[in-house]
Amino acid sequence: MAIFDLNTYSNNTRIIACVAIFISVTAWAVELMGAVYVCPYCRVQRSVIGILGITLLMPYAHHWIAKYTALVVGFFGAVVASNQHFMGWKKISAGTFSFNSNLAIDPFLLSGFALFIITGLVTLILRKKPD
Repeated sequence: MAIFDLNTYSNNTRIIACVAIFISVTAWAVELMGAVYVCPYCRVQRSVIGILGITLLMPYAHHWIAKYTALVVGFFGAVVASNQHFMGWKKISAGTFSFNSNLAIDPFLLSGFALFIITGLVTLILRKKPD
């Protein structure tokens, strides 16, 4: 498997979609169990990741309407993730930044990961061809 080859990911969209849905469901479960604080930014990002994962699994993901919808939803999620991530950069500039004591729930890191995941999912949906 060529990890840096985009065709590797384009050929394995079902696996990637299932991983995205798993990430979304797991993140929602962790919040609903009360293990993390309620964060509207995080809620949007995990929902968008799940929606894009479901879209990638659908047989009509190659249709222009699905691609357009994925762009709109993905753009919304990316803007929210960027705003949350930028708040961390503001703190870095002000000299007040510190990572969360539990790195697994650090909003700066998670928003950066979400931004990468959302952008990648939208890219895969845009590259989707009819099966």
